[in-house]
Amino acid sequence: MKRKYHRVLLKISGEFLMGNLDYGMDVKTVDRIANEIVAAHNDGCQICIVVGGGNIFRGASAAAFGMHRSVADNIGMLATVMNAIALQNSIENLGIQTRVMSAVHMPTICEQYIRRKALRHMEKGRLVICAAGSGNPYFTTDTAATLRALEMECDVLLKATKVAGVYTSDPDKDCDAKFIETLSYKEMLEKDLRVMDQTAIALARENNISIIVFSIKEKGNFEKVLTGQGRCTVIS
Repeated sequence: MKRKYHRVLLKISGEFLMGNLDYGMDVKTVDRIANEIVAAHNDGCQICIVVGGGNIFRGASAAAFGMHRSVADNIGMLATVMNAIALQNSIENLGIQTRVMSAVHMPTICEQYIRRKALRHMEKGRLVICAAGSGNPYFTTDTAATLRALEMECDVLLKATKVAGVYTSDPDKDCDAKFIETLSYKEMLEKDLRVMDQTAIALARENNISIIVFSIKEKGNFEKVLTGQGRCTVIS
């Protein structure tokens, strides 16, 4: 079926890369995600990716145990670079050129994120993986994803999670949690639905970019969402 979007920002949480592990990275899970991304890319969709680092280190959690938040977030940014490089390897094993672009300068490992260079890479048919969040502490990778989606002139921001979308409460903890198909930015902020942090939602609202929350756990769902067929929550 015909795609609804020409260029998208895909946000992948680090926690999802754990697969069924308690910590770290499950290579089979990374490879499966890479296959879905490449399938969409080969279908003509331009994809920019922002990856989290929660499978390795969570800055906010470390700060809660006494580590200075700036220090903790800096470590978390490095974790996202590790995930980005692993995802790059899996995608390039499938024959697609990628560029990891980091908000933190580390020239021997990856390119520095520069908006115009990132746009040029995408125009040349390369996948761009943005790492190290926004390069600043106190900002989550969700906020970085919203920022990059705006900078890269994406049609939509796709947040990949373990569940089908947004629920009234945590479906893993509450069997009575109800699925929500559509939400406004205002409702997300007022109800404090913690699918994304409020800074990310406020930034999306101010710049009028829609957010789609969907499950990447379901095989093939990424392509379904791109054609408007997959189960998901649309925030607009």
